[in-house]
Amino acid sequence: MSTKVEIVTDISELVYRCQQGDTEAFHLLFVRYSKPVLDFIYQMVGNRHTAEELMQESFVRAYRNLNSLRDSSKFSTWLFGIARNTVREVLKSQREENRRFGQKVALDEPVSLNLKDTGLKPDEQLLSSELNLLMQRALQTLSEDWRTVFILKLFHQQTYEEISEITGWSVGKIKMDLHRARQEMKRNLDGYINY
Repeated sequence: MSTKVEIVTDISELVYRCQQGDTEAFHLLFVRYSKPVLDFIYQMVGNRHTAEELMQESFVRAYRNLNSLRDSSKFSTWLFGIARNTVREVLKSQREENRRFGQKVALDEPVSLNLKDTGLKPDEQLLSSELNLLMQRALQTLSEDWRTVFILKLFHQQTYEEISEITGWSVGKIKMDLHRARQEMKRNLDGYINY
């Protein structure tokens, strides 16, 4: 008896199957998009543990609301929009809590780094870790809008139109925010990275 392994690469087909109640299809969507969504959230919040929790929450929300998705070819954009909204809710809650208790969020909070054996020499690994930490700190200095656009455009290669769908902002605002974010990142990382 042979077992047939089905490989589905068409996202629209997977979304349709999910909407029909196929949980395995949703698992395949999770496998496909969990890393990009986790990366996006991590770049927004700067904390690996929080990012993992928010990624899971984003997928729970996506699963619960999958039937509201009208254009299955826009699943990725829709999912990033859910992730963005999940992050915004947490950041807003943190800001309100900090205001209530008079606390400030430190930019030098330790960032957990997942160092993997990439074949780099120890000095190259150290430099890479330092650059990642500098990048994360620089991202956290950007306003939430600028950070969102910068991350979606440069790290996730979203088009202006896709970013507009994710955020609800005009393409003009997105281009202006991206320009300002690049200037700020260049200023923050001057001597390390050019954008």
